[in-house]
Amino acid sequence: MGKFLKAGRIVVMLQGRYAGKKAVVVKAFDDGSKARSFGHCLVAGIDRAPLKVTRGMSKKKITKRTKVKPFVKYVNYNHVMPTRYQVPNELTPASIATDQQMDTLDGRKEARKFAKSLFQEKFQAPPPDKSGRPSKDVLYLRKKLRF
Repeated sequence: MGKFLKAGRIVVMLQGRYAGKKAVVVKAFDDGSKARSFGHCLVAGIDRAPLKVTRGMSKKKITKRTKVKPFVKYVNYNHVMPTRYQVPNELTPASIATDQQMDTLDGRKEARKFAKSLFQEKFQAPPPDKSGRPSKDVLYLRKKLRF
């Protein structure tokens, strides 16, 4: 069977605090690591998705509604469901967080802050796909999952 949980794949969290939230795989550990002996991945996701914005809204309201609350954590493969979507290379998921950052509290805060700035920037101006339209993958990540 091929490896499909690579960096950049959009997954849906199934268990825990962030169940039902969407996330991007930053780094995959198929064989596990010293600290975690099971297959897992480092994900950066969206805890609170941006709200709908219309033309009649003021700039202040637009900035408030487009705020994103991210999360960064290690997750067991059994607790994520991969989707068919994969973020474009412009997002560079590997740069969101590193293993060294995840070791310390300050590093995790820094990774969350970087994820927030990256997600907000890409949600306001989604990168174009081959046909020139906004990328469907980023638009999917931006929407709240309804279930």
